[in-house]
Amino acid sequence: MSSISNSLITRRRLLLALAASPLASFAMTGPATETPTAGLRRWGSGEFRRFGFLVYEAALWAGGDDPLRPPLALKLTYKRNISGRDIAEASVKEIRNLGVADEARLKGWGERMVVIFPDVRPGDHIVGVQMPDAAHFYFNDRSIGSIDDPDFARAFFAIWLDSRTSAPDLRAALLKRQGS
Repeated sequence: MSSISNSLITRRRLLLALAASPLASFAMTGPATETPTAGLRRWGSGEFRRFGFLVYEAALWAGGDDPLRPPLALKLTYKRNISGRDIAEASVKEIRNLGVADEARLKGWGERMVVIFPDVRPGDHIVGVQMPDAAHFYFNDRSIGSIDDPDFARAFFAIWLDSRTSAPDLRAALLKRQGS
């Protein structure tokens, strides 16, 4: 063999080894997942429909006897393709309708949500976890970001849990204690 073909074979082996190494570590360890609802108790669940079409199923977990007090988690399992930008824009619109933030804050929160929220397909889920001082988000059980602002956390979860929500039937279903 010539030195050129030996060099090509060596280069190919190196490239194959480099390409395979991340896959090998993934196969050995599996995907990094988190359980955002760990330590919380399941409350209610329900469906969100828009114009008769099922958009997502929602389920609520809470840390105590009051499902409106953090820590709590809300899981949305999507039934349609939706862009992350559309999720962020719809969230801003709902917060605006609740009247809990001024336009400057809504703009900043919207920009942060656009960065965090991914595009979703049927079967994907996003879990939002409300803590007293922040909101943490998970996509298919992998952390995707946080917004460390207690006002944002309250406003975001108010979309589903405030008495003035645009989806009162879903709110009632979420706040119904499991098994009651």
